[in-house]
Amino acid sequence: MNSQNTPVHIRLWHHDFWRLAVANLLLTMSVYMLVPVMPRWLLQGQGLSFHEVGAVMGAFGVGLFFFGLFVSFLVQHYRRNMVCIIAVLAVVCLLALLYYLDAVLCRDMELPLLMGHRFAFGAFFGLAQMTLTSTLIIDTSESFQRTEANHSAAWFSRFSLSLGPLAGLLIERSFGFSVVMLCAAGCAFVALVLVALVHFPFRTPLDHVPVVSLDRFFLPHGFPLFVNLLLVTVAVGILFSVDFSEHFYAMMMIGFLLALLAQRFVFRDAEVKSEVVSGLILLFAALLMMITRTQPIVWYAAPLFIGFGIGIIGSRFLLFFIKLSRHCQRGTSQSTFLLGWEGGIACGIGLGLALFQGEKISSLLMSLALVIVALVMYHFTHNWFVKNKNR
Repeated sequence: MNSQNTPVHIRLWHHDFWRLAVANLLLTMSVYMLVPVMPRWLLQGQGLSFHEVGAVMGAFGVGLFFFGLFVSFLVQHYRRNMVCIIAVLAVVCLLALLYYLDAVLCRDMELPLLMGHRFAFGAFFGLAQMTLTSTLIIDTSESFQRTEANHSAAWFSRFSLSLGPLAGLLIERSFGFSVVMLCAAGCAFVALVLVALVHFPFRTPLDHVPVVSLDRFFLPHGFPLFVNLLLVTVAVGILFSVDFSEHFYAMMMIGFLLALLAQRFVFRDAEVKSEVVSGLILLFAALLMMITRTQPIVWYAAPLFIGFGIGIIGSRFLLFFIKLSRHCQRGTSQSTFLLGWEGGIACGIGLGLALFQGEKISSLLMSLALVIVALVMYHFTHNWFVKNKNR
């Protein structure tokens, strides 16, 4: 119900939604700018082993879950936009601290410090993203626009999978890793400003809100879908643990653009099951090409297929989580998808570095095996989803 102070938006793409969507992109870019360059810095600059580097990178994925049980209490007991702003500010400070220790003090950092830093980075990023996607973006949209709002905003963060690493590699090549950290902090700071520019009417804090709750954190009856998504994202994370060039991520971005067009024109009236199946088949084909072929065309087609496949899989799984949610659980479905998506990729990167030490063929074979398992499992998951969806 709209009060006198609550803005009513006839169109979805109004100024506040644009600000939050771009903030979503920039905040996620601040994470993925470090993905291709931080492992090299840890190995060469900090003298860690591959197992230790894998543990540091994987700690981010564990940290994502840290504030989850308290998200509902925080956004209902305090001003919801301030919770997001403080979490993003913590992300900026953590990146600035890493820059200060490395570039200003030139200090070698111990493994516990690095793991604690990445864990805290993941924790505050997870809190910021859960608040942004499960509360703020929903609150700026009318009820009949909220599915489209969730779907559209998620595409902004999805593009960061290619834009972030691409920017990180280009900046490192020209200016070094320390400038990558500064630019990542700058992206997060601009995201903070954009969120701060959006006005959210004051809402009286609710009484008797439990401090610990699954609300806005995890959807228990979506667990089979969560596991299936996790198989895909861990496979993608292991793939990202391989040292690829800027060209790879640029072609992935083209794949994302093609996925957007395909959703609009190819899959619009297709069977619901076809998107995820097509995406997994494209991932399978891309990985198989990279394992068995060395022709130059492979390094154009394979990353394009990967971007296309990840794009349509992520988009469809997000809608599945929304359709599984019951009344007033939309925010919880968003957070569950976020944990499966970001957590799986982060843990996959950590596992890939620790187990395969960046070796390409072994990493690709493991990713291929996980994609096959995900494809087989999806046959059962989809049937389960059709029987259990609520929307």
